[in-house]
Amino acid sequence: MIVTIKDVAQRAGVSPKTVSRVLNNETHVRPQLRETVLRVIEELNYKPNMFARGLSSARSYLIGLFIYDPYWSGYATDIQLGALRRCRELGYHLVIEPIDPFVEGAAEQVVDGVAGLRLDGVILPPPLCTFEPLLNRIEEIGLPYVRISPGQEMDRSALVEIDEFAAAHDMTRHLIQLGHRDIGFVEGIPTHAAAARRYAGFEAAMAEAGLTVNRDWVMPGMFTFQTGFAAADELLSRKGPLPTALFCANDDMALGAVSAARKHGLEAPADLSIVGFDDAPAARFSWPPITTMRQPVSDMVAAAVDMLVDPKYRRGVSTHGGKDGDKPTPRLQLPFALVQRQSAAAP
Repeated sequence: MIVTIKDVAQRAGVSPKTVSRVLNNETHVRPQLRETVLRVIEELNYKPNMFARGLSSARSYLIGLFIYDPYWSGYATDIQLGALRRCRELGYHLVIEPIDPFVEGAAEQVVDGVAGLRLDGVILPPPLCTFEPLLNRIEEIGLPYVRISPGQEMDRSALVEIDEFAAAHDMTRHLIQLGHRDIGFVEGIPTHAAAARRYAGFEAAMAEAGLTVNRDWVMPGMFTFQTGFAAADELLSRKGPLPTALFCANDDMALGAVSAARKHGLEAPADLSIVGFDDAPAARFSWPPITTMRQPVSDMVAAAVDMLVDPKYRRGVSTHGGKDGDKPTPRLQLPFALVQRQSAAAP
């Protein structure tokens, strides 16, 4: 038999309206009563009818995730899994839309295409979180949105982030404490705000330790395995002094650097310490496992879903580019953590 909202209400001893309020995460429901309703929902294995819920409220129970990652990195995977998991827990569905910012008009086309779905909001991870045509079009149609780690125009919208400057600073300091003085760096996408903050943290930690950054050891990268391999390959092909440690701005590039080192007959960490950033799944299972800075990507995107769904956040999620003065934009900063594995050691 199909369990209905009335069945839940009868078993919990409340009205169907109260059950609806609990399902919608509305306020003004006593904690003990909310707990009772949630327990009965689990006992009866009640599944809300999404279509009926959408008709009876101003919501569609659809959350959008706009994403651009042509290589489908570990970061992109964590973003999607985190959003899917949290939407499922809250009784929402996730709509994933790829957008290529390098194709003229692509952003506007996607936004206009999903406008009829009445999305309750969208999540914008990097690099789309700073893509001006996309932000402008979303704001024009009044669609709530939350950005992940934008690094600029911080008051423009609700956002979730970590302190990437501090995280990169701590990773650099870790290498210095191991005894490294000659440290190279592989950068991320030049237009990516997070990439700039990670390099700034590296540079600041070097300066605080009285060390000079050798610009010849700062290599371009694009947050991909291929560019990490190319950067390390070029660096290790040079004659003259080489760094004893290489800080890559994400794990995919660190994995590429490990592979390039092997091409040159070098092993990490015996010949070259290599560290990354993000704590992607591949960093845990590679050999050697990569020392990295854990960014809680799944938790960050789950928090973004909460901002679009939970009334206490939703009232402050800007749809007007921060122009609405009586709507403070929520800003959440989550903790990072250094994860020490086998790819880094004393020189």
